[in-house]
Amino acid sequence: APIIGSIVNGLFILSEQPYEIGDMIYLSDREVYGFVEDITLRYTKMFTLDNTFLVIPNGSIRERDVFNYSAEDSRTRLKLDVLVTYESDVSQARELVEEAARSVDNVIGGGPDIRIGSARYPAGPRCYIESFADSGVNLRLRYWVTEPYKLLTARSEVQTAIWDRMSGADVEMAYPHSHLFFDETSGEM
Repeated sequence: APIIGSIVNGLFILSEQPYEIGDMIYLSDREVYGFVEDITLRYTKMFTLDNTFLVIPNGSIRERDVFNYSAEDSRTRLKLDVLVTYESDVSQARELVEEAARSVDNVIGGGPDIRIGSARYPAGPRCYIESFADSGVNLRLRYWVTEPYKLLTARSEVQTAIWDRMSGADVEMAYPHSHLFFDETSGEM
C-alpha cells in the first residue's frame, strides 16, 4: 500500500507540478533548503544546500509543507526584527536599517512595487515599528532578495551592515536586562 500511495502522489506531483527539476524548495519539517534533482513516480531526489542528497518518498510529500522558492519569480521577501532602546532616535534607527539593507548586493534597493496575487509590496527595504516591547522598540525590516539560494548570506550581510551603521549613531540596540535596588528594608546579604 505505501508503494501505491507513493505512485499516486508521484502522479499528482508530475501533473500538478508544485515543483519541477531545478527548483529550489524548502522542507519545513526538516528545515532543509535544496534543489530538486529528479522526480519519479515513487520519490523526489533533492540536493541540499549543505551538499547532501535526500530521497523523499512521494507518499510523504503531500503531508509536508514544501515551499518552492523558484516558481515563476525567484524574488523572496525576508524579515528581520531589530530591538532598539526607548532612548534611541527611532526615526534615525529606521532610516539606518533601511539604508543598511539597501547596501547589500542581492537585496532589491527599490523600483516598482512587487505584485503577489492582488497585493502590492514596496520593492525597496522598509522598516516599520512592529511593537513596543519590555526592553525597547521592536523594529521590523522587510526586504526582498533576488537569489533564493543566498538567503542566509543576505540575512547575515544585512545584519552586519545594520550593526556597522548603529555604532556611532544615536541608536542603541536593546537587550533584556534588570536593575536591582537594595535598601535598608532588603534584608541582609
